[in-house]
Amino acid sequence: MKTIQKFSKEYLEHCKSMKPEQIVRFLDDFRRLHGATKEDPMRLISMKIPESLLNAFKLKYQAGGIRDQTQIKVLMKEWLKT
Repeated sequence: MKTIQKFSKEYLEHCKSMKPEQIVRFLDDFRRLHGATKEDPMRLISMKIPESLLNAFKLKYQAGGIRDQTQIKVLMKEWLKT
């Protein structure tokens, strides 16, 4: 099922007032978000996560044949869409 995105009147007014440089930046950020390119290198990060949470997360996604780091990236992208 595809998500339907609704825009508030305030947001649409904000978009109308955007400068060309802001629009270009938005489009470039959108492109980078929806597909890593050679221009968009990966960055190694370190996070402290409770061991029980990490183990449960890994078990759930490994059972589905998905790598945990891949699923974390998917969750991050989905969160940004909301």
